Amino acid sequence: MGFLFVAFGGALGAIGRYAISLLPVKTSFPVLTLVTNILGAMLIGFIAGIVSNNNEMSPNVVLFWKTGVCGGFTTFSTFSLEAFTLFENKAYLLGGAYIFLSVVCCLTGIFFGKKLAVFVH
Repeated sequence: MGFLFVAFGGALGAIGRYAISLLPVKTSFPVLTLVTNILGAMLIGFIAGIVSNNNEMSPNVVLFWKTGVCGGFTTFSTFSLEAFTLFENKAYLLGGAYIFLSVVCCLTGIFFGKKLAVFVH
């Protein structure tokens, strides 16, 4: 049964990721993937915060949100390819900035997501 929750959540997450990729942003910096990963980090931090404060949450609901929605929404493989491509194209400063911002902002997103979860609970 858990597979169905992951599948449905993953489909929704992938649709959300695709919708963001359609935004009309023209830049050599992969800003839409960065934004997607930051939002995904905030969402998974929020969910982790809710789960840690609510032992009554169904494991299937957790699977739906964390593994399904967040797994389908975030784009680490795309991030890795884009960072590699920036370095491959000798855009070392952009590549380094992209990696740095992705890690720092996503960790910060998890922090704020967890803090936000305290207010919701």
